[in-house]
Amino acid sequence: MYEDHFGLEAKPFQLSPDAAFFYPSKEHRRALSFLEYGLSQADGFIVITGDVGTGKTTIVQTLLEDLDETDLLVATIVTTQLQGNDLLQLVAANFGLDIETSSKAKLLRELEQFFTAKKRLGQRVLLVVDEAQNLPGQTVEELRMLSNFVVDGEPLVQVFLLGQQEFRTTLLSEGFEQLRQRVIATYHLNPLDEEETCTYIQHRLSLAGWEQNPQFPEEAFATIFEKTEGVPRRINNLCDRLLLFAFLEDRNVIDQGVVTTVADEIGAEFAAGSRTGPAAQLEAVAERPQAQPERELDRPLETVARTIFDKANVQQRLAALERAVDGLGHSLKPEITRLQEEVAVMHVLLEMLIESENSASKTNKSS
Repeated sequence: MYEDHFGLEAKPFQLSPDAAFFYPSKEHRRALSFLEYGLSQADGFIVITGDVGTGKTTIVQTLLEDLDETDLLVATIVTTQLQGNDLLQLVAANFGLDIETSSKAKLLRELEQFFTAKKRLGQRVLLVVDEAQNLPGQTVEELRMLSNFVVDGEPLVQVFLLGQQEFRTTLLSEGFEQLRQRVIATYHLNPLDEEETCTYIQHRLSLAGWEQNPQFPEEAFATIFEKTEGVPRRINNLCDRLLLFAFLEDRNVIDQGVVTTVADEIGAEFAAGSRTGPAAQLEAVAERPQAQPERELDRPLETVARTIFDKANVQQRLAALERAVDGLGHSLKPEITRLQEEVAVMHVLLEMLIESENSASKTNKSS
């Protein structure tokens, strides 16, 4: 709608992943390097995690676009709550196989025969599993069985696992030691910083043919970062709405006031009638599985998982709750009281996590 008005050749802020608009931030370059390294090893599992909308799928699309399709056979599946046999059936279907059997043994045998045939033709096989946090533990174990397929000492299948941060909790669960041993590289993708948020927006606009219409003053970029916390999908959502607003209001400048107005409108839309507000976030934190025993902390994956997904996770939610309280008007006294109570509980949770971490550190030092 607004593309012609602003002389744009394409829509710069699509919500769906698009490798053509890939922005090589520091975080995304590192994650891409991990995938490239893993692919060069032709073995094991590569795990990339990150919050919703941080760009995990886009990174994989960017990697695959530069690969020779004649040398690598790739299948991508986006998982839901699949059980073991369902996952194997889905894997077979995505590789173009029509296998109708209720026997897991027969299904695995036919998959192995297919992968072996591709190996003899000089093709490597890569399975990309997106939204891996949705997989039940038993189903994740089915993926490990695929890594058992070996010919002449060389694996037949390599697996990329992309998921939200809770997927690491699954990997840290009891019974997944064998799978963890086969993870050859893992990376957690963090949001953009303030400077990169600015260059990310300019990068996407430039690729769409932007010629400074509409203009974005420097303070507008800072406010966009504040409202989106540097998460690319949130940035895309907000910036798309900003361009639409500017078109409808016939504005050539998107200033700080416009950003605040549109961001508040989006926030109100999502908050109305939803269960994704502060109360639901608090419940989600309370229901998260407890961290694994300290004996696991000597492994790199476990160390990263604990430091990222415990204290930082609570801190992020606490900051979001405090911003929500500050942003409410005086006419919403009951809502403010409820949020203040939830913030207090979040503080208690954070103190408990920090105390637990400190106790574990003292225990390790004394031993």
